[in-house]
Amino acid sequence: MLLSVLAVLCASAGCQARLSVSGTNLNYNGHHIFLSGANQAWVHYARDFGHNQYSKGKSTFESTLSDIQSHGGNSVRVWLHIEGESTPNFDNNGHVTGIDNTLISDMRAYLQAAQRHNILVFFTLWNAAVKQSTHYRLNGLMVDTSKLQSYIDHALKPMANALKNEKALGGWDIMNEPEGEIIPGQSSSEPCFDTRHLSGSGAGWAGHLYSAQEIGRFVNWQAAAIKEVDPGAMVTVGSWNMKADTDAMGFHNLYSDHCLVKAGGKQSGTLSFYQVHSYDWQNHFGNESPFKHSFSNFRLKKPMVIGEFNHEHGAGMSSESMFEWAYTKGYSGAWTWSRTDVSWSNQLRGMQHLKSRTDHGQVQFGL
Repeated sequence: MLLSVLAVLCASAGCQARLSVSGTNLNYNGHHIFLSGANQAWVHYARDFGHNQYSKGKSTFESTLSDIQSHGGNSVRVWLHIEGESTPNFDNNGHVTGIDNTLISDMRAYLQAAQRHNILVFFTLWNAAVKQSTHYRLNGLMVDTSKLQSYIDHALKPMANALKNEKALGGWDIMNEPEGEIIPGQSSSEPCFDTRHLSGSGAGWAGHLYSAQEIGRFVNWQAAAIKEVDPGAMVTVGSWNMKADTDAMGFHNLYSDHCLVKAGGKQSGTLSFYQVHSYDWQNHFGNESPFKHSFSNFRLKKPMVIGEFNHEHGAGMSSESMFEWAYTKGYSGAWTWSRTDVSWSNQLRGMQHLKSRTDHGQVQFGL
């Protein structure tokens, strides 16, 4: 009731509707909503924005937005820097000196196209799932706080500040699958930094490079910086598996408020909602998969979006049934992977399955 009253007051005052959190639900303009959509991820890997690069992929980006809208979806996840291959600008010592003067205008052009299609965009800043030849740039930000601060000051804050009033900006995803480069099996007297529960889990597949504390600090500092210039911003992290995203079932939530603040020291540097990815292995989901549990089983106090999945690695589930599961089992969103991978028509059928639904959250809404 309070949210509805606030929505009416906001509308009469002319203020901008934004995505927000209410308990374990996501809300938009006072209404409980469900984020239904897809990962665009990229058109040209790490070279989609800045240096006037958006124009090269514009037709593909905008056709994806059109497809998502026409099939009832409302959101898309897109990758930005990845490992720093083309943005932001680095000096020879690995400090960030700024951003190309077209990065923000490229991002804004995409956001405004998304607004025309009533699609919320979530920008994923970095990627730890695959080690690239340019990893030394990202590595510097992970291990050297002066380099991380240079990125925050000269790139992240300017982007967040410039784009905060774009209606289609859904939020910021600090990193895709940080666990790809975590050091599993580390013992620590601080539970937040102990990764023994990840021994033998597959974590660290792209390299045993960073402690849980270094990853937590990386997330904490950037989340705090975004909120400093845009207090209403939504922030998340694309976790590879529930083993790193819950304190239930013998696991440990590396991204809880407590652990992120413990790692980086910044009280505001916490997530707005959780995001987990889930694929089968040898045609079976792990026992911790969100596709084997209702959201409530994970005992989380914030919303959770299933941020990557698809029917080709869905243990026999169809795209429609995976979207239905996410929608009816208490999750706050479902983003299929991806426009550049597996059958797009099948993914669109999953979105179509939820078109116009309101029983577990409104799926279609105007920006």
